[in-house]
Amino acid sequence: MNNRWYGVYAVILGIVSIITGEIITFIMLGFILMALININTTLKENYRKNEE
Repeated sequence: MNNRWYGVYAVILGIVSIITGEIITFIMLGFILMALININTTLKENYRKNEE
């Protein structure tokens, strides 16, 4: 996925969390999403280095 889609996904989650009143859950999901994106990026870089 592109970084733009992560932003769209975060906005949709934000709107849903405001409607349902679960702001803390949205913040925690945001931290988890950022961590997973960083892990994914690191793994892709390592894979590309190993392919060379």
